[in-house]
Amino acid sequence: MTLNFELSDEQKMLEDTVWRWASTWLEPQMEKLYEEDRMPPDIFRELGKIGVNGVAYEEKYGGAGLGYVETLLLYETIARVSNALSMTVGASQTLCFDNFRRNATEAQKMEILPKACSGEYIGCLGITEPNAGSDAMGMTTRAVKSGDHYVINGSKTFITNGPVADLMVFYAKTDPMRGAHGISAFYFLTEDMKGFYREKIHKWGMKSSPTGLLTFDNMEIPEENLIGGLNQGVSVLTNGLCTERITLSGCSLGSQRACLELSIKYAKERVQFGKPLGSFQFIQGKLADMYTGYMASKWMAYSAASYCDSLETKIGGKGTELDRKAAAALLFCGEMGTKIADAAVQIHGGYGYCSEYPVSRHYLDQKLWDVGAGTAEIRRIIIARELLRDNFQSGR
Repeated sequence: MTLNFELSDEQKMLEDTVWRWASTWLEPQMEKLYEEDRMPPDIFRELGKIGVNGVAYEEKYGGAGLGYVETLLLYETIARVSNALSMTVGASQTLCFDNFRRNATEAQKMEILPKACSGEYIGCLGITEPNAGSDAMGMTTRAVKSGDHYVINGSKTFITNGPVADLMVFYAKTDPMRGAHGISAFYFLTEDMKGFYREKIHKWGMKSSPTGLLTFDNMEIPEENLIGGLNQGVSVLTNGLCTERITLSGCSLGSQRACLELSIKYAKERVQFGKPLGSFQFIQGKLADMYTGYMASKWMAYSAASYCDSLETKIGGKGTELDRKAAAALLFCGEMGTKIADAAVQIHGGYGYCSEYPVSRHYLDQKLWDVGAGTAEIRRIIIARELLRDNFQSGR
């Protein structure tokens, strides 16, 4: 049996195109953007110009008609420059608009998705609440039917792109007595929306990626803004979590690669005790471990993305192999990413602790992948649950 781990010519072209953009347009801005905790307002329009918004969307909506492997590759390549902005792109393109694409009506998709692909719209996804993080089903945001519209009350927190999003997909309880089976998914355009308030959350990492606390105070949206059917929100939510975890693994991957490449360069150039830093075995050992960790992370993530692309429905959730593979990919990438970033700072010594050195940004950003998109502990619970299923096959 032969396994081919090489990128196709089309995938290499995608990587080259995004890398040229990231290294020439994004990289020169990053130190200032991170210092000011500011997202470049034109980033999505710039990505639209090179045709990489909506990589997995159908061409009729303006997408590239590719898959989740290519989406993962896109996020990894951006993250070589900025883990934070790769997450911002992923939150809009996968968490929000791809979830919308998989569940909205054709009319809704034709109205919204072309503007997502052009970069005119920025999206965000609202799941987490102040008292409902990993326990997403414990959300308390309410959507009460009133005539031909719903009245929304509640709040969502830690929402990537929340302060700047043009469109939001979110979940609310429509029938609280039914528990998890009484949740529905909705969307709305944020501009001039009455009863909708946003507050920026300040973080010590992932700066330049805006995060918000969003509040609904008797906000009204039309009933046609329901996605996927009344009380079908759990299905919408859980189906999207797998593609979220797989593709956002690319944020950690790109950052890992950057840490390794920057550390190799520094180890060759930095001279101590009359010889290059890379000649010391302690440093060589760190570089070897960083490379091994990155390659293992890459296999975990890309194999999960490839498996997802091979599925006709690409639906995950409880009781599926995709759920296990997705959780395992982000678990491994997230924890390995923090180790690799830590090693990079150690190799750079005092310079690694200075903000003008990119490894400092990667170090601060990587920790998010231990606690975001479901904590490492929750991912372990998911993996163990699927391992203990009666029909689990260890060779898969």
